[in-house]
Amino acid sequence: MNLVPTTLTAEERALQADVRAYLDERLAPGTYPLGLGMAGAVDADFSRDLGSQGWIGMALPAEYGGGGRTAVERQIVVEELLTRGAPVGFHWTADRQSGLNIFHNGTEEQRRELLPGISRGELSFAIGMSEPDAGSDLAAVRSRAVLEDGTWRIDGTKIWTSNATTATHLLCLFRTSEGRHDGLTQFIVPQGTPGMTIAPIPFIDGTRHFCEVSFDGVRLPDSARLGAVGAGWGQNTSELALERGGVDRWMSMMPLLEHWARSADVRDSVPAQIDLGRILARLWVYRGMSLSIARLVDSGVFPVVEAALVKEMATQFEQESLSLVRRHYGRTPALTSDDPWEALLAQAILVGPSWTLRGGTTEILRTVISKGLIKR
Repeated sequence: MNLVPTTLTAEERALQADVRAYLDERLAPGTYPLGLGMAGAVDADFSRDLGSQGWIGMALPAEYGGGGRTAVERQIVVEELLTRGAPVGFHWTADRQSGLNIFHNGTEEQRRELLPGISRGELSFAIGMSEPDAGSDLAAVRSRAVLEDGTWRIDGTKIWTSNATTATHLLCLFRTSEGRHDGLTQFIVPQGTPGMTIAPIPFIDGTRHFCEVSFDGVRLPDSARLGAVGAGWGQNTSELALERGGVDRWMSMMPLLEHWARSADVRDSVPAQIDLGRILARLWVYRGMSLSIARLVDSGVFPVVEAALVKEMATQFEQESLSLVRRHYGRTPALTSDDPWEALLAQAILVGPSWTLRGGTTEILRTVISKGLIKR
């Protein structure tokens, strides 16, 4: 990976302290539903409160309602949110990637219409990439956008679209020509658009945030198109660098790990302390890698290969950490337990296998990494 600073400056540490103090008051223990990393609960009120602090859309320019701050500063805020299992589900995708995508590739009208609402925590986005017949091969999407008399007709189906029912907008990738990579274009689809149907998919832990989204003769004006026709693949690739290399790829277990580290199970067990030490050592490495990616983004680079490398290693680490905590727990936790920490551990055991799938499977990521390294 490129060598960049992986420590925080004095100013960055001051921001960290401010965020911790705010969350100590706003998210007192027992006052909110615990979540696993970026899959936190959807709480629009919390997102608006966070936006009022200037901690959503931090990397967006001030002229569009953003904070005009850095990707590193955003990472600092995100670390604190994920450590507490905060309810980040409403604003997460818009803050992490959609806002920056719109800023870099959208029209001036799109920027002024959407970015201030994202930064205030009022607008949320879901991402329509995967399809039932495409698997992990994003270039194989079949949902189609056809230009007819100045408007686009959209037909097809997206699947595993997280929080599509609660998002105010969907940012979707559609086929506009037969070219494998240059035949794809992104569109912004407002919630409630006629012809769009959203059906929640029950997940193994009982949640329903995954959705199937169907488009049947949906009509969109050309102003809904994001970027040039055929530019969707490149835009999506850059977007995935933001999605794959962030701290959310190794912090899903963080609330449970921190709670476990403070428990008597660890204090009274040398084997547990040894395992905790191994976990902490690897966490420090992944944090440094994610921080270096954020600094590369701040320098104007979209580190696609580096992000894929972090995601490939860190999501496997999450599953390995879960196995260790589960073993030391000593019994099968109950999803319906009155103890929120036991219920959260049970939920993690159920959903943990999906962590290496979301954002790109391990096999796809290894292909991206190998091809990228060969080119270098």
